[in-house]
Order: sequence, then C-alpha cells, then structure tokens
Amino acid sequence: MAFELPDLPYAYDALGPYMSAETLEYHHDKHHQAYVTNGNNLLKDSGLEGKSLEDVVKESFGKNAGLFNNAGQHFNHIHFWKWMKPNGGGTKLPGALAAKIDADLGGYDKFRADFIAAGTTQFGSGWAWLALKDGKLAVMKTPNGENPLVHGATPLLGVDVWEHSYYIDYRNARPKYLEAFVDSLINWDYVDELFQAAS
Repeated sequence: MAFELPDLPYAYDALGPYMSAETLEYHHDKHHQAYVTNGNNLLKDSGLEGKSLEDVVKESFGKNAGLFNNAGQHFNHIHFWKWMKPNGGGTKLPGALAAKIDADLGGYDKFRADFIAAGTTQFGSGWAWLALKDGKLAVMKTPNGENPLVHGATPLLGVDVWEHSYYIDYRNARPKYLEAFVDSLINWDYVDELFQAAS
C-alpha cells in the first residue's frame, strides 16, 4: 500500500500561539510530504510492498535504512498531528489512563517531568515517547525516525524533537517547546484511544 500524506486534523493556525501556522506548513507540507514521497520510492522492489505501515517499519529496521527512516517518520508523523489539538494538554486525563500513569510512572507530575527530560536530553534529532511495554507504561526516547514499535513497545504519545518541529517558534529553546507541547497541545483523548486499543 502506498504511503499518503494525511490532511491535518485542524487548520494551520489552530495550534497558536504554541505552534505557528508557518511551522505546520513547513513541517506537514514539506517535511512529512518528503517522507511520503521518498518512502514510496524506496518501497518499490523492497519486498515489503502491500504490507501495513507498521510491518514495513518493523521489517525494514536494521535491514533497509533508507526505507526505515522514511517509513518510521511517516508513521510517527501520522500520529504526531493527532497527538495535538487546540486547547490541549493539561492535567485532566481520561480516568483509566490517569490511574495507569499513577501506578506505573509515579503520577502525572513525575510523568510530565520525565517526558520533558527525555525530549530535552535526546541528543540531536529524535523523539520522546509514552509507550506501553509488557503491560506497563514507560517514558522512552529514540534517535532520528526510530519509535517504540522496533523496541517491542506500543507508542501512545510522541513528541518530535527534530529542529524543524520547533525552531521557527522557539529557536534553540527545546525545553520551552516541550513544556508548551505537554501543557497546551496534547490530545489526551487520542492518547487514551491508543491506550485502550493496546490494553
């Protein structure tokens, strides 16, 4: 199945002032489009045509770097747009997810601190994650286009810490971007949807 660029689930200016229309135009229309275009070119004759995106990501990992990088980033970004919403973030999480964060991660405040720290300390390009692994929640970080799928875990929430995700709005202040993401952008309903599906 060919990779396709999904539409943003909101207007380009809907995430302001935390993420600008200019950032979304470049990030979605240029960067994500490039992963789709390059991924489709690399998918041809890879032996993985016709597989689901998740399977392409898992099966190309460590074997076909070019395809993996583009398929991984395509997977990550399909979810990244849905992991944000206008008037998102905050501490009011769906009940079962909140209870699981309390049980596995020491509560919301500790999760917030650990998630921001994971994104801040990911050297160079990469992602910070909330994932479900062996029935327990974990905060993870990965380089470049890697994601929890290739580490035996299910991604429930991810934040892109490649510079193109924040440099227009925050310049080099990555922690400020991560705080804005957690406090004002996270779509906890979508996180919960993935959590329920994975549980």
